[in-house]
Amino acid sequence: MDPTMRLPASVLDELDAQAAGTREPAPLREAASVILLRDGAAGLELFLMLRHATMAFASGMAVFPGGGVDKRDFEVSPSVVGPDLATWADILGTTASMAGAVLCAAIRELFEETGILLAGSAESIVTDTDSSAWESRRARLENHELSMSELLQETGLSLRTDLLRFWSQWSTPTFEPRRYKTWFFVAVQPAGQTTRAVATEALEVRWMSVETAMRDVEAGRTRMLPPQYCTCLELAESGSAANILSAARVPMLVAPTVDTDDTGPYLVLPPRFLQLGAARTTA
Repeated sequence: MDPTMRLPASVLDELDAQAAGTREPAPLREAASVILLRDGAAGLELFLMLRHATMAFASGMAVFPGGGVDKRDFEVSPSVVGPDLATWADILGTTASMAGAVLCAAIRELFEETGILLAGSAESIVTDTDSSAWESRRARLENHELSMSELLQETGLSLRTDLLRFWSQWSTPTFEPRRYKTWFFVAVQPAGQTTRAVATEALEVRWMSVETAMRDVEAGRTRMLPPQYCTCLELAESGSAANILSAARVPMLVAPTVDTDDTGPYLVLPPRFLQLGAARTTA
């Protein structure tokens, strides 16, 4: 798959209207996503969710767990294990308040959609997340009956943000009717916790090797948006979950634009992704 997507001609009409000032781009909404990893027999594996075809955004696509930052994520500055919120603000390029909300959203969405909870103390992480008590908390979070700050207060736990690594930030192009600025994090499946098929927005969930995921996309068996496919291209270089967490990396900030050629408009991405994609087609 060429990570640079071909686009319908109607995209140019939308961009022309925005350039003329007759139409405003949809506002960007903050979101957070966690790329959950583990080492498997076939190599590095990641957790994917196949979204229902009826969803308004990314319908029918294979995505990582995640979702929008909402007002409950701002309620109280969360207790964290690892870098403080001021440090996270520098890492994420935002304010301490937004950093806390983004971290809350990332860990909340991961728990809601996989049953994996990155919470505990400096010495340990919770391990019984499939118990009836934890399932009740997960369901209350999903139904907006409980906030992450209330969950932490209820259980006396802190967010284990030291188990997250900021990977990239992608902004949806201006021609899209729904737009997100999404912070992507990577995390390794904690020992003692197992993923569960609890995501209501997913038709199917699965663990699969990064290589298999890319082959399925390239063969047309699975559909991915550029952020997910490009992330897979990068992860494939790393070899193992431990390498991904320990290797030096500058997170990429990606805001795709549009250009045209003889066959019409296409999405413009950083050259690194094009090089990685081209290497796969010539291998």
